[in-house]
Amino acid sequence: MADKNPFPGENNTGHIWDDNIRELANPIPRWWMLSWWASCAWVVIYVVIYPSFPIGDKAPPGLLGWTQIEEFKEGMAEVEAIRAKYEDQIKGMTAEQILGDAGLSDYTVASVKVLFGDNCAACHGSGGQGAPDFPVIADDDWLYGGGVDKIEESITKGRKGMMPAHGSKLSVEQIDTLANYVVGLSEGKEDPAGKALFMANACFACHGMTATGNQAMGAVNLTDSVWRFTPGGVESAKHTITHGVNFPTDPETREAIMPSFADKLSANEIKKLAVYVYKLGQQ
Repeated sequence: MADKNPFPGENNTGHIWDDNIRELANPIPRWWMLSWWASCAWVVIYVVIYPSFPIGDKAPPGLLGWTQIEEFKEGMAEVEAIRAKYEDQIKGMTAEQILGDAGLSDYTVASVKVLFGDNCAACHGSGGQGAPDFPVIADDDWLYGGGVDKIEESITKGRKGMMPAHGSKLSVEQIDTLANYVVGLSEGKEDPAGKALFMANACFACHGMTATGNQAMGAVNLTDSVWRFTPGGVESAKHTITHGVNFPTDPETREAIMPSFADKLSANEIKKLAVYVYKLGQQ
């Protein structure tokens, strides 16, 4: 190919395509080579000054004695020093007392957001807005009570509601009547036939004579328009009545379990989370 080079006076390799596209053999620009050697020198200097390659189970500190983990620890120590004056006060206070102190209350909300994100947001949403079949905690509707002490109790001990399945006890027509009655209550209506079934099947034992719920048992208020299980409405109510909630012998039962965090979080962390959740519900 070099013997047939149509550009004999040009410094090319003789590799030519499509008559005029060729590979040149010019030297690399001097500035490029200088930059290359400077980069190589910088790498050597950096490796000596800073830790770069692990030796054993950790990186060598380098001539400056700097490591990223030590810088992280120093930064955390600075943060902890700033937090200490607040944390020391909180340790000796109840959640109710923290809420009564505007400064500590604001600090608690600001400092516990990451804790909430790590432990609560997966089910209740990053802002407490809830998720499918998990309750909203950014409102003022509570199954077990919305006082900060009750919230702290819920986080500490967990919750597991219970409603028996009525699918084997009631007919399809009766379940339909009850479901429509429950939905009607949330709309301000009251069907006599539905109420008769409600009373005859002792639904009032948990939900109360006026169907407004029982927070001591975690029984929902049936007269509002807040639904524990999505999407709500008659079909959803029929499923709950038929299969119950956490009913052990029904494979289609609703699941409503909140785990206990007593073994995962400290008492102080739980207390701070209770304050945060309480304030979410007050917005």
